[in-house]
Amino acid sequence: MSVKSLSSDAGLSRRSVLATLSGSVAAVALARTAWAQDVDPTVDAPAVSTPVPEVMPEPVAEPIGPQPFSFDWLDARMSEAAQSDYQAPVAAAEVITDLDYDDYRKIQFNPLRARWRDEGVLFQVHAFHPGWLYKDTVTVHEVVDGMQVPMAFSTDDFLYYEDLAARVSPHVALPGVAGFRLNSPLNRADKFDELVAFVGASYFRALARDSSYGLSARGLAINTGLSGEEEFPRFTEFWLERPAVGQDTVVFYAALESPSCTGAYRFVIRPGEETVIDVTAKLHFRRDVEQLGVAALTSMFLFDEKNSDAFDDYRPQVHDSNALMVVRRDGDVLWRPLNNPPRLASSYLSEPNLKSFGLIQRDRAFEDYQDAGAHYQDRPSVLIEPQGDWGPGAIRLVEIPSDLEGNDNIVSFWVPSEKPKAGETREYVYRLRWGALGTDRDGDRAWIVNTLAGQGGTSGVSGAKASLRKFVIDFDGGLMAGLPADAEMEPVVTLSGGKIQHIALSKIENTTRWRLVIDVDGGNERLVELVAHVAGFGRKLTETWIYQWVRT
Repeated sequence: MSVKSLSSDAGLSRRSVLATLSGSVAAVALARTAWAQDVDPTVDAPAVSTPVPEVMPEPVAEPIGPQPFSFDWLDARMSEAAQSDYQAPVAAAEVITDLDYDDYRKIQFNPLRARWRDEGVLFQVHAFHPGWLYKDTVTVHEVVDGMQVPMAFSTDDFLYYEDLAARVSPHVALPGVAGFRLNSPLNRADKFDELVAFVGASYFRALARDSSYGLSARGLAINTGLSGEEEFPRFTEFWLERPAVGQDTVVFYAALESPSCTGAYRFVIRPGEETVIDVTAKLHFRRDVEQLGVAALTSMFLFDEKNSDAFDDYRPQVHDSNALMVVRRDGDVLWRPLNNPPRLASSYLSEPNLKSFGLIQRDRAFEDYQDAGAHYQDRPSVLIEPQGDWGPGAIRLVEIPSDLEGNDNIVSFWVPSEKPKAGETREYVYRLRWGALGTDRDGDRAWIVNTLAGQGGTSGVSGAKASLRKFVIDFDGGLMAGLPADAEMEPVVTLSGGKIQHIALSKIENTTRWRLVIDVDGGNERLVELVAHVAGFGRKLTETWIYQWVRT
């Protein structure tokens, strides 16, 4: 493993960093409103009153006849599209003009109009209404027996509350939708719950059993966290295969467009205690790309025990993910706790022995967060398992300063070493696992329970150097848990700058936990990277802890 770190002041405040480098962050944060569009089917929609509507009724367009569809057909179509310059989407006529945040919350999809509701299958399709932030619409098709037909939507498919009821006429065809959601009996056999939602650029979220929405995935990231402008590829069309009765997986396809590339995507989703999404992405490049981000994840980390003093908040932790986790093929686990840094920070983990990587929410108790509304303990972890040979590359982690939990300020993705060239075609196949993942409680190696940090030196003694920092790592489980307090083990600690002042390993009394304490003098270093694990009895006994100390 090799680790490279970058950080930058660039004269930017937290607010300006978020504004300039996280258009994706804003898109995801605001998209949470769209993903919440749902309604109790027992509640009657408000009556439509008589004033003249903003849009006069138009007949719903007659669908064209069925046309053949296959993934090969879609891939060939996107390959051909890559030979032409990118065409920005043309703004469609809005059914309701000047929608704002509050207006958009008054629109909900009518579950009684869900597609496939009357087919007796285990999945149903809901749509997101266009407007507000979602003026660029997408087209949805249904595929049955290899034949595609448009899945048309109209104002009849939505419920409009309060004053919006008077501003919309029935039977008005929509020019497209903002995105779609699939529901399935995820938690109970008699109730269709939200399973996955695609809305905004190439973002999507999924749920596992007993989880709540948290981090997001992206179809593709281009030039994220670089000094130039980030590019946001977007899914423009979807093809949903109608599942057979009793089929517990659903398959659909997507066309991706951006100025730099096109893509044909295939998704196979299997819901359950872990929801699994198998992704095949075939990319065709219009032009050279400086940085390609494959299997990108976007999350939020505001604070936990190691930086909670920066926030006047009754909650001990606020985050969608604890850490970036990398699993090697030999079973070794790298655990990189997330930070909310004082300035933009970035890490590259070059790992040739990669089995999986992802953003993990390891703390699973309500007491860890004390938030009765957000349910952070139920936010899913996501592990990405590359299929086949992705070639050399690195996992990049970008951490953006943030003052608000509504801002998703964490991005991770795979960066291939070889930059894509114009005219090139690439294929990436991978599996996304969503759920309460990331802790092997039956394994031989102890896992990392906590990372704590504070002023270095001896507690309760004044005069400690400002450059001294104390890091505390707690381990539990594995073979180490049953060892006596006097067992001979060796902490193995390295750092990229500064000096180690003190290392101590001890067992926490009346528990199975062990605590590793490291005091580091950062000197004049602006950034210090630390790596640590515990070894003994001829083997590695713990996960590998990796930490980036970004100094103010």
